[in-house]
Amino acid sequence: MKKETSQNAPTINKGWLVTVAGTAALLALGVLYSWSVIRANIPVEWGWTEAQHSLPYSVAVVVFSIMTLVGARLMARIGPRWVISIGGVLSGLGMIISSFSTSPWVYAAAFGVLLGSGIGFVYASAGPAAMRWFPPSKTGLISGIVVGGFGMGSVWVAPLSRAMINSLGLQSTILYLGIGMLIAVVGFAQFVKFPPENYVKPVASLTEAVKIANRVDFEPRQIVKTWQFFFLWITFALGSGAGLMVIGNLASIVANQIGLIAVSALAVSVLALGNGIGRVLYGLLSDKIGRKTVLIIAFLSQAALILTLRQLTPASPLTNIPTLMILVALIGANYGANLSVYPVITKDFFGSKHFAINYGIVYTAWGLGGFMISQLGSSLKDLIGDFNYAYLMAASLLLVASLMMYVTKSPQPMAADPELPVKPAPAVAAK
Repeated sequence: MKKETSQNAPTINKGWLVTVAGTAALLALGVLYSWSVIRANIPVEWGWTEAQHSLPYSVAVVVFSIMTLVGARLMARIGPRWVISIGGVLSGLGMIISSFSTSPWVYAAAFGVLLGSGIGFVYASAGPAAMRWFPPSKTGLISGIVVGGFGMGSVWVAPLSRAMINSLGLQSTILYLGIGMLIAVVGFAQFVKFPPENYVKPVASLTEAVKIANRVDFEPRQIVKTWQFFFLWITFALGSGAGLMVIGNLASIVANQIGLIAVSALAVSVLALGNGIGRVLYGLLSDKIGRKTVLIIAFLSQAALILTLRQLTPASPLTNIPTLMILVALIGANYGANLSVYPVITKDFFGSKHFAINYGIVYTAWGLGGFMISQLGSSLKDLIGDFNYAYLMAASLLLVASLMMYVTKSPQPMAADPELPVKPAPAVAAK
């Protein structure tokens, strides 16, 4: 395969076509969220232990996080169309192979490793490719739309999976979902391309044009030498980890702590809907009022929402279905802010040339840091018997994240005042 170039690429702006195609590819990969439905329908005859019921999904999430970085590096060599196509094939094969087995270890390898790798490849390519077509004043919106596709996956795949399992059976459902996903992702991949080398982004103002012209492009080995990278990584881990702690335990929280077991499944769907919509809205808002401001708002709002969730018990006057649904939708939206704004702030801080790989490094915060914090919350629950202290821990960490984000400053030379004349690039960015 040859690396995609822009020698014969059209000069017209195909940014929205690329955005829609990338969003659709990630929306198709929402099949990852079908695991909760698959898990609930695994026959007792298969002989899986409780831990084995969680294994394929857990493996998929970890592999997804790691392979995002691998996919970003691969995209720099062969382009987004090929990487997304490979991701679609891997994801589809993961589901198809799983459908022919009853072994948890085959599911861990196929659903976990293959599907997780495929999702990582697509996730690493769809957003960065789309954002290359747009100026900084719109990248928050574009990032939110693309990653919002993945966030909305569970809205369609969970009810479809239930209906298919009821009519076709578990293994046939997994097979058909795998085939459909492979065809859809590979098909949409053909529309995802980088702009040509001579493409000039439309800009909103002279200030924005000057800012783009003077942006320093940091290489991956250079970003890890900056304190800004570590602040971004830590705040991303704290913000996403607090949200994942609630998301991973929401059904149990609604049923056991709040006592509204009849609406636990509905609460999960509402949270997913809020997650998807929040990615778009927070991304758009970040274009208007700034990335840091939006993240601080999301962190502080999430802390307040989690402390409110802590108060909901069967005896609480706040406990009712409308209040619960609004609460979980907002928690989902604030969690989604992390996934839409961190790609853009990474691009703002470290430039666009190596953006995909740089964000792949930053994104490990979601997979590693987020996993550790959500697990710590579950461990506190097991130790204490409820989520009381886990809520307090999550809220405290979100306050820490907001303070860290407040003091974080861009390493770009034009960050302090975009009206200043051209400044030389800092030494760290020199080749």
